[in-house]
Amino acid sequence: MFAAAVFAALACAPRTARGDGVRALRYDTRIDAAVTSVGGVWWVTSELLKAELVPEKCRWCYRAEDGGDLLNPYDGWLRRKLIWKSTNAAATASSVIDYFIEPLAMMGLTAGAAGYDKAIGGFPVDALLITEATVIAADLNQIAKFAFARERPFVHYLPRAPEAVRALTDSPSDDNLSFFSGHTTLAFALATSTGTITTMRGYRLAPVVWATGLSLATSVGYLRIAADKHYFSDVMVGAIVGSIVGIGVPLLFHSPASSDAANPPSASGQALSAPPVRTAFSMSGPF
Repeated sequence: MFAAAVFAALACAPRTARGDGVRALRYDTRIDAAVTSVGGVWWVTSELLKAELVPEKCRWCYRAEDGGDLLNPYDGWLRRKLIWKSTNAAATASSVIDYFIEPLAMMGLTAGAAGYDKAIGGFPVDALLITEATVIAADLNQIAKFAFARERPFVHYLPRAPEAVRALTDSPSDDNLSFFSGHTTLAFALATSTGTITTMRGYRLAPVVWATGLSLATSVGYLRIAADKHYFSDVMVGAIVGSIVGIGVPLLFHSPASSDAANPPSASGQALSAPPVRTAFSMSGPF
């Protein structure tokens, strides 16, 4: 609902721009590429060092002697309703959608939308800004997961004794990273950042991008519960945080330039008074 409301507001915004109706965005390839690269390297490094960074014991966990309830009554109830018999199949499906299908679909649709409006030269910038927002969301999620160290549902429902049973999980360093869902955060950040960029551009196929992205992201969230990897609350927070970052970063830092088509933004993100300039629609400069 939040993402849909933002899409409606963006779609109604006045166009500032070019004869073909496509808007120029503010950006700085040096800064945006640096943020994306550093954020990506940090995320990969944290994954490689996960065993050393994650607490050995959960900080946020539940015990029957403590009342046995979860964060809210819906977590346990929805787990029972949505969990698959083959949790591995659900986990594999969520990863395939999150890491392969959705990125390919979002980038492909963005390129298609740009080409449809004869603005394919701006696609490299679109891809960079989408990736930047998605990486920022992934980094925030990683920090939160390490800080909260919430026990995953499949670990919570293992037999309590002996404790040795817990050591038999496939990836012990991943057992206490339930809050909040990284897959869902990534999926919604990618979907909403792509939707926001294509809408701010004024691409006529932006509604298709939104519908496809949010559908794929929602399926990822559902599958993470079906895989018994996350509770409903983990998925909901992931969807909210991913959407806020995916929409907020482009809106705050890359909103359409106020200058007209004759003076599009330069590499520093500021409109210049005279050509020649590197625009978001040409392949000159770093791209």
